[in-house]
Amino acid sequence: MIFVLETWSKKLKKNNFILKEFLNNAFNLKSHLMEYLSIKECDLDGFLSNAKMNLANSHPGDALNDVSDFYTEIVGDRHVADLAAWHITSKDYIADTLKLQQRFSRDLVLDFGGGIGTHALANAMSSKVEHVFFVDINKTNRNFVEYRAKKLGVEKKLTFCETIKDTKITKFDTIICLDVLEHLADPASQIKNFRGIMDSNSIALLNWYFYKGDKNEYPFHIDDSQIVEKFFESLQSNFLEVFHPILITTRAYKKIR
Repeated sequence: MIFVLETWSKKLKKNNFILKEFLNNAFNLKSHLMEYLSIKECDLDGFLSNAKMNLANSHPGDALNDVSDFYTEIVGDRHVADLAAWHITSKDYIADTLKLQQRFSRDLVLDFGGGIGTHALANAMSSKVEHVFFVDINKTNRNFVEYRAKKLGVEKKLTFCETIKDTKITKFDTIICLDVLEHLADPASQIKNFRGIMDSNSIALLNWYFYKGDKNEYPFHIDDSQIVEKFFESLQSNFLEVFHPILITTRAYKKIR
């Protein structure tokens, strides 16, 4: 008997199958981590359990002049580790964000600050999505997700860029920006930029957490009251929320005409 192993690209998954695969093994995340970072299986759990603290401890605090420097020059693979630990231990929450994404994602998708690629890879598996542009300033993240895409057989549906300008796309049908805005020095300007690359039917999926934590476990999050107020003023003047029934913090928006 001959067994034919179908790649993800040969059989674009139905939504429920994509969710099942994520809940089963986070799209083979652990094996991808071990292979890409050369981690032994016996060391993986310790690597992941220490990820959040290692990332927090690497933050220079007030000495950091440019927020983006933390992600381009300092974190290395610690950000990959932190995100991987979170996605593995919070599968139900991440799965709900994937359900939401499946409701709205179509055609040309921008995944801004895509991290370890869970949402970009799921979108690449969807038959409703033509192409995904994965944008992340962290080179380690981009390289890791590109590695994962090749392993999963969806690399032809993904393009990896450092900035939105690098995509050379003027309008996107869907924008995914999850757990990113609180890391930016000026999140208000970023969502205004999103508005400029959306048309009247585009949908942006956004969330945020402007809080450093009870014990400063998220020192890289923005919590300045003026920056946060400016963000909400920009959000409310540029976007209209689109209802969805999933009980999570992520919201769907279309731009105000």
